[in-house]
Amino acid sequence: MTLTSLKRTAKVSAMLGAFVGTALGFSVPTAQAQSANGGWFVPKSAQPEAAPRPVARHVVEQPAPMSEEDAQAAPEAQRAPPVLPLPPVPTPPVLAKSTTPPPVVVGVINVQAVMQMSSAQQEIQQVLGARRDHLAQEVQHEEAAWREEAQKLQAQARGLSADQIQLRERHLQERRAKDQREFGNQARILQEAAQVAYHQIERELEQPSGIIASVAGSHGMNLVLHSEQVVLHVGEHDITDEVIAQLNKVLPHVYIPADGVDPEQIAKSGKMPTTADEERSAAPEPTPVPVENGQPQSVLRQPH
Repeated sequence: MTLTSLKRTAKVSAMLGAFVGTALGFSVPTAQAQSANGGWFVPKSAQPEAAPRPVARHVVEQPAPMSEEDAQAAPEAQRAPPVLPLPPVPTPPVLAKSTTPPPVVVGVINVQAVMQMSSAQQEIQQVLGARRDHLAQEVQHEEAAWREEAQKLQAQARGLSADQIQLRERHLQERRAKDQREFGNQARILQEAAQVAYHQIERELEQPSGIIASVAGSHGMNLVLHSEQVVLHVGEHDITDEVIAQLNKVLPHVYIPADGVDPEQIAKSGKMPTTADEERSAAPEPTPVPVENGQPQSVLRQPH
């Protein structure tokens, strides 16, 4: 019994927002260029539109018949669809009768409601939301300080030499690049911490022996659909409330990496399983390669 993914990436991105990219998107002004016109861009005067030219009348001649050489040189879009060979395909064999699956017993679930009513999810929003707001304040503070330095340079540009202006502009650019690296890294850590936290809820819900499978199995259900995909169902088919109750009972809290701790460093430390281990365990067994005379058979050079 399986359930489609909860799309944790979209949920995490919606929670974090794009405040870091927006706050760090300012550009470094050039003091020399701004001092010439007081910091304002002066557009060129609008040119008057030229008077429309009289339309010359031409005699439309009938096209001459296209020769064979011209037809071959015609663009691909004007040619008729090509006639291609149709190799035969083998007819599949008739399979023997197999075991008939059991009758379908359908259940429905509102995953969005489950996540909203989850106490663990509310904890994630509270903890990581506070970290997000703190990071946003740091970004805004640094942005204001950077703009203040840029304005000072613009005001003092008339009394500085070209070399002095270039040096201070380079320092501003280096400061901006450093801010983008540091704040970008903090935003990455925050986003990955949210992924770690939300993935625990998803695993608890979706794994074969998880809460959804347990609740559905208690009702004899062998197929669970998203309620958004179902046009009509009776109340007894909906297992959302039972899943919420079980989730809050089994997983009231989740592990959230400490503030400033890089989740990737935690994964490298070997203190707990990682997503790479999860992917390896879910990957199918590799197909063995035929071996002839102690050497694997090449897939490029087949014997004739």
